[in-house]
Amino acid sequence: MRYSFLSLARNALTGHRDWPPAWRSPEPRASYDVIIVGGGGHGLATAYYLAKDHGITNVAVLEKGYLGGGNTGRNTTIVRSNYLLEANAHFYEKSMKLWEGLSEDLNYNVMFSQRGVLNLAHSDAQYNAFGRRGNAMRLNGIDAELLDRDQVAAMVPDLDCSPSARFPVRGGLLQPRGGTARHDAVAWGYARAADARGVDIIQNCEVTGLIRVGGRITGVETTRGVIKAPKVGLVVAGHTGHLAAMAGLRLPIESHVLQAMVSEPLKPVLDTVVTSGAAHGYISQSDKGELVMGGDLDFYNSYGQRGNAPALEHVVRSIVTLFPRYGRVRLMRFWGGIMDMTMDGSPIIGTTPVDGLFINGGWCYGGFKATPGSGWVFAQTLAKGHPHRLNEAFSLDRFASGHAIDEKGAGPIPGAH
Repeated sequence: MRYSFLSLARNALTGHRDWPPAWRSPEPRASYDVIIVGGGGHGLATAYYLAKDHGITNVAVLEKGYLGGGNTGRNTTIVRSNYLLEANAHFYEKSMKLWEGLSEDLNYNVMFSQRGVLNLAHSDAQYNAFGRRGNAMRLNGIDAELLDRDQVAAMVPDLDCSPSARFPVRGGLLQPRGGTARHDAVAWGYARAADARGVDIIQNCEVTGLIRVGGRITGVETTRGVIKAPKVGLVVAGHTGHLAAMAGLRLPIESHVLQAMVSEPLKPVLDTVVTSGAAHGYISQSDKGELVMGGDLDFYNSYGQRGNAPALEHVVRSIVTLFPRYGRVRLMRFWGGIMDMTMDGSPIIGTTPVDGLFINGGWCYGGFKATPGSGWVFAQTLAKGHPHRLNEAFSLDRFASGHAIDEKGAGPIPGAH
């Protein structure tokens, strides 16, 4: 331990010049077997599982900026699988199981903390709806506990559960295995593990065009030249519609800003994740002691990664109403992420009408928690050319056929989809 401390101190004083990089920074080659556009958690996870599970290592991950600089670094890190509909339940539970072994699998601590996710019920109708969802979860092998008001009050002492509360607490639905993870660590862990298996991770390489020959993708144009590949996967979060348009595809997606914020660091006061659909707010406490808060979308289309005062005020008012004790805490910073919202609130993971072009996007409110599961099924979809059974329902053509997956009640802000 003494050597480790001295090593940290020495490298800190020398500007980290002697630390070896966690992954390579190669020049792009002329061609690859697979190109993944987007160096966030989902793209890096896809590359890792392509190499690990399918032996496909001639892969390039192209990132226009730095790894994890998009939505992976701009979210509130909640992990859960508390869904009602079967397609979502099975997919997100697969992701949850991957989360539970992820640090060991990557040999990198992603700081996954199963502190529980509690959805508050503020009326008898909402309590009954949560009971239905909890029963569906349990039938699908997912943990769920329906709590009454006294159980919620005992679990979250700072929550206003009094009869005079602005949002009366009727009870709540708890998923004990839910929790949080460290977003940066997830990106870094996947990047290091993918690189170790031979994947090229190329930062500062923006895709400016998709090359089509007839009805097939043959490569991409980038700020660092043309790169050829017979398969291209778009994993670009809020920019999915923009990239797909380069191939002539118009997707049922809109991009919106979703804001989040953190308080000054505090001693431990909240040991679970609490969400309220009625208040349009949710909160947890980070490992650094900050209260991490979020709410609903800014309901105008935007690609701007910045916040604004009205949305910030709405979230803060909601949280202080639920937790009056936190009214004296100072806000430290806030930010915005770009959410690509599908019409039914569920993602698109699969093939497209353009041969060789695959899409993983439309994650709406819940992209971070899906990171391992998303990468796992998308890797198989790219490797095999067709979806895994867990992402069959998330096809693009469901919007034409009418097979929507309308999970209105299971977002972080229930009813907001």
